Parts: sequence; C-alpha cells; structure tokens
Amino acid sequence: MTSRTTNQADVIPLRPLPTAADPAPRDVSQDLPREPLWRDLVGEVLRRERRAQGRTLKDVSEASRISMAYLSEVERGRKEASSEVLAAAAQALGLSLADVLALAGERLVSLAAARTRSRSRSLGAAGGHRSVRTTGPVGATGPAGPMGGVLLAA
Repeated sequence: MTSRTTNQADVIPLRPLPTAADPAPRDVSQDLPREPLWRDLVGEVLRRERRAQGRTLKDVSEASRISMAYLSEVERGRKEASSEVLAAAAQALGLSLADVLALAGERLVSLAAARTRSRSRSLGAAGGHRSVRTTGPVGATGPAGPMGGVLLAA
C-alpha cells in the first residue's frame, strides 16, 4: 500500500521579507567603530616601540627568548600573550610591563574618546542623546595602592 504524498513543508518566515517599498531600517551601530581588543592594543604598542628603536623582530625575539613567529603573532594581535611573555617582550625593549600596559591604556582611552564622538554624531543626526564631554584627562577613581597606583579587584 503506497501513498503518493509530497515531502514538502510549509515555510514560515521569522521576519517579513523587505520589499522595494519598505527599505530596510538603517542600523546606526554598524557605522560605529567596534570596541578594540586588548591583544590588538598591546601588540600595537610592542610593534610601535620596537620600530621606534629601529630593531628587528629577530633581534627582539632573541633578546626576549620568544620565538619570532609567536612574537609576530602577538604584535599583530593574533595571539593573547601571557603576562610572562609580555614582560619578556617589554624587558627586551627596555620597558617594564607597567609601561606597556600604560601605553596600551592610553591608546584605549583615545580610541574610546573617538568612539564616543562618533556615536554622539550618529545619535545626534538621528535625534538621539546629547554628547558628554570631559574637560580634563581621565583620572583614576579607585582607591590608591601603596605605590600610588589604582587597586583593581578581580
């Protein structure tokens, strides 16, 4: 006994398909630059410092005892380096780990400010919120540590 049924299912779209009369709404958030990754910032700092000193990747690799391939990947933001690797690379460049982190933090602050300005322009054009401006450098607001630094809780 054989029945001839077709094996077709009804397709129910989850979202209505846009028509030519209904242009897709513009997503303002796609125009904004994405939040930078920490590994990109640290890698950028290491590469900038190495180049400023006129040193080669091979030279820093030998001085830090980090393979040239891995150091290159760290500089390009492809690998998330451990604190030991970052400290070795920093020391090979004549910097402390704190110096590298401070330089990366400064870059992060400048990128965040640019992102805020960009968001303010986008939202302002779309009738959004007002922008907030700072009048001075961004400072630490947490409790001070024994060396004057900010204590961070994990």
